[in-house]
Amino acid sequence: MGDAPAPAAAADKARRYDRQLRIWGEAGQSRLESAHVCLLNCGPTGSEALKNLVLGGIAAFTIVDDAAVTQEDLENKCEADSSASARPSRPPSFLVQASALGGSRAACVSELLTELNEAVSGAFVEEQPAALVGNADFFRPFTLVIATQARLQVHALAPLTRLCRQVCEADVLRLDESCRAHGVPLIIARSYGLFGQVRNSVAEHTVVESKPDNVLEDLRVASPWPELSDFCASFDLAACDDLTHRHVPYVVLLIKTLAEWRAAHDGAAPAASAERAAFKEALRALERSPLDPQENVKEALAAAHKAWAAGGVPAELRLLLDDPAVSAAAASPCAATPDFWLLAAALKAFIAAEGSLPLDGMLPDMTSTTDTYVHLQRLYAARAAADVDALEAHLAPLLQAAGRPALPRELVRSFAKNAAHLHVLRTPRLALEQGSAAAAGGRSAAARGEALSRALGAEDPERASAAIHLLLRAADRFAAQYGRYPGVHDSELEEDAGRLKAVACGLLAELGLAAAGALVPDDLVSETCRYGASELHCVAAIVGAVASQEAIKLITHQFVPLAAPLLYNGITSCTNVLTTLV
Repeated sequence: MGDAPAPAAAADKARRYDRQLRIWGEAGQSRLESAHVCLLNCGPTGSEALKNLVLGGIAAFTIVDDAAVTQEDLENKCEADSSASARPSRPPSFLVQASALGGSRAACVSELLTELNEAVSGAFVEEQPAALVGNADFFRPFTLVIATQARLQVHALAPLTRLCRQVCEADVLRLDESCRAHGVPLIIARSYGLFGQVRNSVAEHTVVESKPDNVLEDLRVASPWPELSDFCASFDLAACDDLTHRHVPYVVLLIKTLAEWRAAHDGAAPAASAERAAFKEALRALERSPLDPQENVKEALAAAHKAWAAGGVPAELRLLLDDPAVSAAAASPCAATPDFWLLAAALKAFIAAEGSLPLDGMLPDMTSTTDTYVHLQRLYAARAAADVDALEAHLAPLLQAAGRPALPRELVRSFAKNAAHLHVLRTPRLALEQGSAAAAGGRSAAARGEALSRALGAEDPERASAAIHLLLRAADRFAAQYGRYPGVHDSELEEDAGRLKAVACGLLAELGLAAAGALVPDDLVSETCRYGASELHCVAAIVGAVASQEAIKLITHQFVPLAAPLLYNGITSCTNVLTTLV
C-alpha cells in the first residue's frame, strides 16, 4: 500500500504541533524540524532542555556524556566518602531509570527522549565533553550546541583527575571558540543549588520576525498614497445618513480631518499641544449626537496620535542599516553574502528612494461595514505588495552581482513586512570574562570591572544577580584550586565560605576592583557553599526550560534571544538579565 498520503501526514503534524505552529508558524516549525542539536552532559539541566526540544520536533540530537548512571541519579543519597561527611546530592533525574544503573547515562537518556517523539532521531557519544570542546570540526554539523556544567563527583581517590572530566570554565572558553569557528550558536546552561544561569554566545545572529510585544500600526494616516486618498475622498460625511456615518472607518475620519486641518494651516500637521487638542476637538465634532457616542469616532480619537506621529525609520533600524555588513553587501555582494544582509542593503536603497519603510499591509479591526473594511483591506494589501515589488527591484542587481538566483517571494515579503523590527545579535566572546580583552576584543577590563561594580552596588535583583554570577565563577575557580566544589563536606562549610569569598575577591581584583569585595553579600556566599554544587531538579527544570526557549529562538530566527547572561535566583524566585556585563 505504500506510505500514508501526504495530506494525512500533514494533518497529523498539524495536530501534534498545533500550539507551537500558532506561535512561530510553518516557517519556524520547518527550521525546527531540520535542526540537529548537540548536548554536552545530560544531567538534569541538559536533559530538561533537550526534552523540550524533542517535544517541539527537532530533527535529531546527539548527547556527549561519558558518565554512568549512579545511585545518585536515581534517588536522594549522600555520596560515599570515608574521609568526611558528604553533602546531600540532587533529587533523582526524571530521564534515567533504575534498570540502567551502572550503564551509560547518555544511552539511557537518549532512549527515553526518543520515546517522547518518534519523529526525532537520537544518538549519543560516550566521550568526555572536555575532550571534544577544542575539536571545532566535531561541532560543524550541528545547528546548535547546549553545554551544561556537570556536577563534580567527589571521590576519596584522585579528585583532581575527576575534576578534569567536567566541562569547566576553561573548557567552556575553548568550546565557544570551536562553535564560533563554524558559526554554530552556543547556549551555556547551569543549575547550582537554588541558582541558575543561561547565556547565549553567537558571533552573529539575525532576526527578521522579532515579534515585539507592542507594535504601532503603520496606517499611513499622515502620508496616504493616492489610492488611499481617493478612497477617503469618496466619503461625503455631511451627506451620508446616520447609520452610514457610524460605519465610516476611523482611518477615513483621521485622513479626512487631517487633510482639512492641513488645508487651514498651510499644509502643517498638528504640532503643539494646543494644536493637537484642537485636532481632537475637530474629531469629536464629527459625532452626530453627543448623547449617543459613535464607536468609530472614539476609535479615531484613540488613534489621533497617528496624525502627528513621527514617521520615517526607527533609530534602531538606522543603526542596523549603517552596519558595515550592509555596506559590504551593497558594494561587493558575493555568493557567500547572507540573504539577510543582501535584503538589508536592498531595504536601505528602498528607503532612500521611497522615503519610508515598506508597508506591512496589516489593518487592525475597526468599526465598519464588511464591504468597506474589505475594500480598505485590499488597498493596504495592494500597497504592501507593490512595496515588495519595489524591494525586489532593488535586490535584483545585488543578486545578479553575487551570481545568485532570485530569493523566494515569501522571504522578501516577510522581510518587508517586518522591516521596522529587524534585529542583529552579536555577543562578546566568553573569553572577555577572563580579563583578556586584548585577545578577545571588546571593552577593556577596567570598563567591565566598572560595570560589575555598579551592578554589585545596585538595588536587588540586579545586585543579587551580579553576586550570583560572580560566585558561580568563583566556585569554578575554587574547584580548580582545591579539587572539589565549596561546601561539599559539612565539616568544612565555614572554612569554605571564607575561601570562596577570597576567590571571589581575587576575581574582582583581576578587574581592578579589589575594594569591591565588601559588596559581595556574605549570605549568598554561604548559600553557594551550602549547595555543594548540587543540581536540584526543580531548578534544573526552570533553567532547562529557559535554555530550550533560547534554543528555539536561535533555531527559528524568531523573537530576540538573550544578549546577556540570565540569572535565576531560586531564593527569591526571580530572574534578571545582566545587561551591564556585556
